[in-house]
Amino acid sequence: MGILEKIAEIEREISRTQKNKATEYHLGLLKAKLAKYRAQLLEPSKSSGAKGEGFDVMKSGDARVALIGFPSVGKSTFLSLMTSTESEAASYEFTTLTCIPGVITYKGANIQLLDLPGIIEGAAQGKGRGRQVIAVARTADVVIMMLDATKGDVQRELLEKELESVGIRLNRPKPNIYFKPKKGGGLSYNSTVPLTQCSEKLVQLILHEYKIFNAEVLFREDSTPDEFIDVIVGNRVYMPCLYVYNKVDQISIEEVDRLAHRPNSVVISCGMKLNLDYLLEQLWEDLALICIYTKKRGERPDFGDPIIMRRGASVEHVCHRIHRTLASQFKYALVWGTSTKYSPQRVGLTHIMEHEDVIQIVKK
Repeated sequence: MGILEKIAEIEREISRTQKNKATEYHLGLLKAKLAKYRAQLLEPSKSSGAKGEGFDVMKSGDARVALIGFPSVGKSTFLSLMTSTESEAASYEFTTLTCIPGVITYKGANIQLLDLPGIIEGAAQGKGRGRQVIAVARTADVVIMMLDATKGDVQRELLEKELESVGIRLNRPKPNIYFKPKKGGGLSYNSTVPLTQCSEKLVQLILHEYKIFNAEVLFREDSTPDEFIDVIVGNRVYMPCLYVYNKVDQISIEEVDRLAHRPNSVVISCGMKLNLDYLLEQLWEDLALICIYTKKRGERPDFGDPIIMRRGASVEHVCHRIHRTLASQFKYALVWGTSTKYSPQRVGLTHIMEHEDVIQIVKK
């Protein structure tokens, strides 16, 4: 029996099994087996012949955004509108057959936008060019899931299922579980909160499925068996996702209102160029980028060329971005902006910067 048949059989058994206290161990084991087979499916075959055409694009700019969706939802039109890159758009499916990069310039940041070929159902199993598309999506900072507003929620559910099955977790925090395999000593199992979904016996059974008999496990939150399996596998990607509903000019205003009020959702129309500015604002928030302006002694700040950093960046990170030797010559910095109690404030390397702060660095 092939891996695909085994996966299908386990999925059928999970859907057949009634969820209750008596079956939780059985379900936990089935989920562990399912994750193991899916991981095997995604590993490239060692016996594969000549290498195919390269699909990924070199990472550039301050952040990377992957644009995924089913064929003919308007991804290529969106790329052409937001960037200076022309992506072929037509009324037939699979117009885009490879990865097309573009650059969005917003608030001084260069955001790389990748228009990926349309995903079809079964992409995680390698149908179409699904596996390559999903592999590129894993390297992004944010996923924009382009959906056709006229198709309801069907596309969203199918795409989420495809991404979930290859270890991409959308809009979810990393499980707060400490896990470390050991060479001996058996299983050390502890928790700092009452657990309602993962008992010691279930944890042991799941670990045995992965041939792990000695390990330290500490639950810092009430996690599910699926989240514990994710921690064991260790190659899961947790990233923000923006659900973008295109073609809202073709649906009723009540339906537009319903879609717009869903979490992490934006409604747009590429054909009529509606709401694209709000989409950019939401994308900026999800990317967690900030602009830092620099200032030389006795001169005005340089507002024309900001340094783009991630939220939570310190003065030390800014020094490294300007020049790798600057942190070793650092004496102190003067900062103007919302991160200070008064302006200018004299700060050290550990001071956390905020959006649109101005910094002047003084060397030894």
